[in-house]
Amino acid sequence: MGTIVSIKPLLAILISTAVIPLIIISGKRPNLRESWTFIAAITKFLIVLSILPIILAGDKIEFTIAQVLPEVAIRLRVDSMGILFALVSSFLWILTSAYSIGYMRSLKEHSQTRYFAFFAISLSATIGVAFSANLLTMYLFYEILSFATYPLVTHHQDEEAKKSGRKYLTYIVGASIGLALPGMLIVFAKTGTLEFADQGVFNGSESSGTILFLLILLVMGFAKSGIMPFHSWLPAAMVAPTPVSALLHAVAVVKVGVFCILRVITGIFGTNLLATLNLGVVICYLAAFTIIVASIIALSQDSLKARLAYSTISQLSYIILGAALLSSTGLVGSLLHIVMHAFGKITLFFCAGAIFVTTGQKYISQMKGIGKQMPFTMAAFFIGSLSVIGIPPGGGFLSKWYLLLGTLEGDQIVMLFVLLTSSVLNAAYFFPIVYNAFFCSPEESKFNTRTQDAPIWCLVPLLITAAGSIILLFWPDPFVTLAEQAAANIFSP
Repeated sequence: MGTIVSIKPLLAILISTAVIPLIIISGKRPNLRESWTFIAAITKFLIVLSILPIILAGDKIEFTIAQVLPEVAIRLRVDSMGILFALVSSFLWILTSAYSIGYMRSLKEHSQTRYFAFFAISLSATIGVAFSANLLTMYLFYEILSFATYPLVTHHQDEEAKKSGRKYLTYIVGASIGLALPGMLIVFAKTGTLEFADQGVFNGSESSGTILFLLILLVMGFAKSGIMPFHSWLPAAMVAPTPVSALLHAVAVVKVGVFCILRVITGIFGTNLLATLNLGVVICYLAAFTIIVASIIALSQDSLKARLAYSTISQLSYIILGAALLSSTGLVGSLLHIVMHAFGKITLFFCAGAIFVTTGQKYISQMKGIGKQMPFTMAAFFIGSLSVIGIPPGGGFLSKWYLLLGTLEGDQIVMLFVLLTSSVLNAAYFFPIVYNAFFCSPEESKFNTRTQDAPIWCLVPLLITAAGSIILLFWPDPFVTLAEQAAANIFSP
């Protein structure tokens, strides 16, 4: 395994930021404005794709942006975990950009130029987190993402949006400054480094109490993960336009949160140290609590976006749980769930937005019979639901399979039942929506007249992501290879 110095990671980060002036200048020419967005999105994906063969060959790519202190640099490093996350987020940005056109134009939303500009910054920050070589670099890009997504959350600029925006920043930035930043400083004071290493940066001389304290600071500090009790910003953020919700829940924000926690567990503390001190179980139970409680709350939500939001809170903790199992198979399942949940959940949010654009409905109780009016949209919703639940042919079956095996490998039988119980709850809050959409009686139906399905710019992206959810079950490479490669590096003797 070798390390190659290349500017490609920096280019992948900067390309979407570089087109922002062009997006702003083209504000009065929407077609040109959106063309710049697509050019940046496709170029970003192609740059990330060009890095993939190097990582699959077992090498890493590194690039130092600036040397802050003799021991601390703002540095990029691309490895198996980073490229997996970057591939998903950069590809789904293309589809989200297409969907945004159909959604924003159909509803004649205001400030669309500002919307696309901040969307671009958000994806730069996301790739920055994916390619960070150390805790400082990751923290900087994490904070950039927080502030870049604030204007997206508050897009409507009414009182509800402003209130949700304040809550969003209070939780996200408050936790990162109040918890993650002190944790990072303590790590540096004790170890003299912030660089990620395959088995962490501690030498094993620290007490279990010190390590537990730091672990809680850093896990809770990256509050974009939605782990309870730092979760209520996420349902509040649903006031944003649906493409933003899709960005928050599938592509960028929440996945950045859990990805940061994966880096902390594997790259700062190391699985061997956590296993020796038996501290992985603490994070397991925090994640398990979030998984079950969020699933139960989702059952009671009549707003479709709110139900999806609580579902996301639950599903994110699957990813945290997989890493906290401290088993190779569990980590593979954790990384695969980043991919599978991204495709399944973005499909569901795309469907929610398509329903709102076409019918104006956002409450589940008002959607009975909607499958007869919007058959393609609701068929895609069904596929996305299967993936999130973990039932074939949804790709989520594969990641949950690995997670279940990981509980056995990590000797955490309780967590196996947590995952199985959660899947039952997933089915309980998704299947009634699909059933009532297609099979309710004519008397119950709210949609007795056939009009049309969603606008084409909304419909095509959700059909592609739904198809992707199925394809990933049968052809999951290169994601399985990357996940296994990452686990092998971390758990190698």
